[in-house]
Amino acid sequence: MGAYHAGSLAVQELMGVRDRADHVGRSLGQDIKPVAAAFLELQPLLIAGAADPATGRVWASALTGTPGFVRATGPRQMSVVSGPSPADPLTTALTTPGTHLGTIALDPRTRRRMRLNGRLRPTAGGFAVEADQVFSNCPKYIQRRESYETVPDRTPDSPRRLTELGPVQREFIQAADTFFLATVHPGGADVSHRGGNPGFVQVTSPRELTWPDYPGNAMFLTLGNLRTDPRAGLLLLDWTTGTTLQLTGEAHTEFTGGGIRTVRFTLAEALWAPAALPLRWSAPEYSPANPDIAR
Repeated sequence: MGAYHAGSLAVQELMGVRDRADHVGRSLGQDIKPVAAAFLELQPLLIAGAADPATGRVWASALTGTPGFVRATGPRQMSVVSGPSPADPLTTALTTPGTHLGTIALDPRTRRRMRLNGRLRPTAGGFAVEADQVFSNCPKYIQRRESYETVPDRTPDSPRRLTELGPVQREFIQAADTFFLATVHPGGADVSHRGGNPGFVQVTSPRELTWPDYPGNAMFLTLGNLRTDPRAGLLLLDWTTGTTLQLTGEAHTEFTGGGIRTVRFTLAEALWAPAALPLRWSAPEYSPANPDIAR
């Protein structure tokens, strides 16, 4: 199998970047190199994405732990000694052998990110992932946060399931400078990062969001997945309070002239979890790559 499936190839053709994508695609491998293994061991946060085996809905979830909770345990294996909360919609997927899982470790301190996608194997107290794809992305659109602390006495509120976004959730989304996007295709799953200045995600109705798809690495893994399977999961988090908002539904890309792309997401279900994560990060320094937001 090549680096790309038919969906990504089709979007690359549409955007006229096939040659560039072939060049960039050489960075996709299965091995966790020593520099990547060292990076993983420093992270207190890992984002995972998959389809729930019971419902078929795609979700993205945040896993946290003391650095070292995620680490390379073989040349093509990553192990995680933590799992989601029992109420998390990915709990079933993360305990089901053979689940296609996408993961991303993003470090706001260094503006580095690494993606590892593969098949899941449950372990005592966590899971391992046998890697199919391992690669790093550039720092574009990552907001720098120079430090974090763990808040041991933070008590999560009970999460609430929603079928539409209320005023609190709409305000939360429109203040976001970062979110994570889980997508799937017949041979796997993937989680990507999306960043921009606050306001880059727009809530257009209680069940619909839009965001611009900014120029990236030309691989079009995410948009390629959505072309073949529109199911998607979004994770937004408050880097100060630890509140998370998980959304699942379908996303479609609108291509207009001049290479401009807009993604339109329709909500099926959401999970609002105040104070869910024990991390508190410092204030952001916005990426110089972020486009200005039209007001």
